Amino acid sequence: MSAPDNMRLNISASLASVAIAGVMVALKLWAFGATGSLAVAASLADSAIDLMVSLGAMAALIYAAKPADEDHAFGHSSAEDLAALGQAFFVLVSAGVITWAAVTRLLTPGDGHLEREGPGMAVMGVSVVLTLGLVWWQGRVAKRTGSRVVAADRLHYMGDLLPNIGAFVSLWASHSFGLGSIDSVVALGAAGVLVIGAARIGKGAFDALMDRTADPTIVDGIAKIAAEWPGVHGYHDLKTRTAGSRVFVNLHIELDGSQSLHEAHAIGASLRRAILEAYPQTDVIIHKDVTKDER
Repeated sequence: MSAPDNMRLNISASLASVAIAGVMVALKLWAFGATGSLAVAASLADSAIDLMVSLGAMAALIYAAKPADEDHAFGHSSAEDLAALGQAFFVLVSAGVITWAAVTRLLTPGDGHLEREGPGMAVMGVSVVLTLGLVWWQGRVAKRTGSRVVAADRLHYMGDLLPNIGAFVSLWASHSFGLGSIDSVVALGAAGVLVIGAARIGKGAFDALMDRTADPTIVDGIAKIAAEWPGVHGYHDLKTRTAGSRVFVNLHIELDGSQSLHEAHAIGASLRRAILEAYPQTDVIIHKDVTKDER
């Protein structure tokens, strides 16, 4: 599949996530106003965050395609990490507000009454179905294009199924058994899920901004390719760093000093292509040195 085809598929997945997140925000906003359910409020906050994340993912896909320029020699992918830090902060604030409201309702007798649970359950059921459909489509796109941005967005929506199902269960329990307090308990659980997600997103973004090395499996895979490549007598100074969805790789390979510059270049170029094929998210720079015995 060509790069333009991959880009179109990735954009289609991002547009789908933005559209579905927007629909779910509108539906849950109505459901929260109708029911007063804190579990629905937690799910609403999660969907609002989803909308932000999906918009950011779509912008990242478009922005990541922008070539490096004079002021950004390594491209613009670090903007993804800056956006992720802002999103993580917003998630933590939302979780704090939901926790405060849930604890206050639990400590206030008679303040957990819900209304119009039936329509609220219908909205949450629709949300679950829409989320399942989106996750299915994003999975197909990520598998075909290898996009880490789409894969990460899919993982985020898979995690959103828990708050949606939890809100449905709390409304059902209130409607069937009059257990309004379950709503606050579910809201606290959903807030915990939001905190865990925010911590994960924030840590990943912070590590990338601090030039943390790439995933060890990627580093080991690149090292294995270099060590076994024909014409390469050794390698050293393999260094990596992450920026957004990109992984930047610097690698020194040792070559026979008696061969021509053309032959040395061909070995380095073919090795670079092999690394890019195995790890499409990488940006690879290879330095060519003579073997240690010839120094």
